[in-house]
Amino acid sequence: MLDQLWTSIADAGRELVRGRLGSRRRATIQSLCRDLLSTKGEASGAALARELVEAYRMMTDEERQSFFTMLAQDYAADPTRILAAVEAYRQDPSPRSVQALRRACETPRHELFRRMNTAPGGTRAIVDLRRQLLAYLPDRPDLEPVDADLHDLLTGWFNPGFLTLTRIDWNSPASLLEKFLRYEKVHKMRALEDLKRRLAADRRCFAFFHPALPDEPLIFVEVALVTGMADRIQPLIDPEAPVGDPESADAAIFYSINNCLEGLRGVTLGNFLIKLVVADLAREFPDLKTYATLSPVPGFSAWLRQALADSGNKVIAAADRKLLAALDRPGWHREPETVEKLKGVLCRLCAHYLVREKRSGRPRDPVARFHLGNGARLERINWLGDVSAKGLEESFGLLVNYKYDTGQIERNHELYTNTGEVVISSAVKGLLPAQAG
Repeated sequence: MLDQLWTSIADAGRELVRGRLGSRRRATIQSLCRDLLSTKGEASGAALARELVEAYRMMTDEERQSFFTMLAQDYAADPTRILAAVEAYRQDPSPRSVQALRRACETPRHELFRRMNTAPGGTRAIVDLRRQLLAYLPDRPDLEPVDADLHDLLTGWFNPGFLTLTRIDWNSPASLLEKFLRYEKVHKMRALEDLKRRLAADRRCFAFFHPALPDEPLIFVEVALVTGMADRIQPLIDPEAPVGDPESADAAIFYSINNCLEGLRGVTLGNFLIKLVVADLAREFPDLKTYATLSPVPGFSAWLRQALADSGNKVIAAADRKLLAALDRPGWHREPETVEKLKGVLCRLCAHYLVREKRSGRPRDPVARFHLGNGARLERINWLGDVSAKGLEESFGLLVNYKYDTGQIERNHELYTNTGEVVISSAVKGLLPAQAG
């Protein structure tokens, strides 16, 4: 309905724009941007926004980079205007001066993106625009201010208060199930049999949707209803595994969380999703006692190999270095003697990595940052919890349980947010190696 409304407004506006400008067509993206920012009418603005969105979609890769360069250079905030507003505030620190300063600091491209959003399908176009911008950023740090504006806008537009929690099951539209198959990145599905098993009676899948993108899941979580806190992923995703009775389950295991749209990277969605799903499951299954994840440790292998390459690293003992050399041997995880020798060493080092290795005062591992920041407790490190090629490559098969204790979530979140404290169980604490020096 929203798309239909904006389409009709844009259609009416196109005639107004053509009537005002005659037969002249806008030949450049620059003129479209200028006209969109200067127009005051809703209909003509929607028509110009649609033209700009369509023009962007037709651009080559080189033209898009030029477009982003233009936004970075020509649509930044005016320093002279900012300084004048600062001086005015010094002279008169009134609410009116604060508002003037805020407006001076806002970049013209910020308003340009807002107006582009009035095009039919504008929100989808801007999310896709940011996806393409993110791909350029590693080589184009000069474009980071443009991304900052987009991130700011999308964070507001995709506020969890605007989102709808929906359960996905086997009766969901086929187009949605196809996207579910495609977007699953943590534990990829090979065929419909995999998908059907993950939507069976003892499984749940929930997703967030936005009214501007009603057919596009933003993020989804897969849950297994089981007995006891799961420590291995293969039984949970095996399409041949027998379907259990969800009514007899005492644990809900969150085993896969997937962000679907790259353009929303960094826009916080997952923490609200998990908390809402916990509340929903608690209503449906009041006998559930445990809510926990079975999570990957995607940065562990890279960190450990980097540490091994540093002969001065004191975290790894000399004797352990000799044992860890076995990790370079294909199939090491199928050698019982090697497995037994490596278990204690790798679990200790993983505990150190998750608890003590930091970046900007927060855990180095991205999955740990997410769950600990969300109020979970680092509960258990599971040996050979994922023996897939991906699991062995990322973390030598280790998986982690982060436990969501409904009575402690907010306390844990506050500790992590305010002090950076990582809340851990006694089992994980017992694994931590003694600190050198």
